[in-house]
Amino acid sequence: MTRQNPRILSAGIILVRAENAAWRFLLLRAYQYWDFPKGRTETGETPLEAARREVAEETGITHLRFNWGEDFTETGPYARGKVARYYLAETPTREVVLGIAPELGTPEHHEWRWVDRRTAYRITAPRVRQVLDWALARLPEHPPQPTPRDHWRD
Repeated sequence: MTRQNPRILSAGIILVRAENAAWRFLLLRAYQYWDFPKGRTETGETPLEAARREVAEETGITHLRFNWGEDFTETGPYARGKVARYYLAETPTREVVLGIAPELGTPEHHEWRWVDRRTAYRITAPRVRQVLDWALARLPEHPPQPTPRDHWRD
């Protein structure tokens, strides 16, 4: 009898920010790989809770709006059966603070960048490009102009 590995679910968020009438995407680099913030779900938390926690831990960003609902996309299995689930959220936050991974004592990521869609395609692997395609299909071509009543809450 062949034993299958249980599915390992990572959850993350495709973070977008409006800048100069265009969308910018937050990508994090670990070694040579660029990806959206994500990490393993923990016992007792939903994938969306895990995604929010991972974004806060990895970037310091907590101001999030799920303007496009709580829909998600998942990658096919990679890295010994891991599957990554991504949600789409907007943030006004520009500054990123890379969190320290307790098991490493250093940040898990080496670099972060807010990038346009062309740069995102150029620096990411095909698995991440498929996630980017999903997000781009949901985003309006240009971000809406903020109104005076448009404010952010935690």
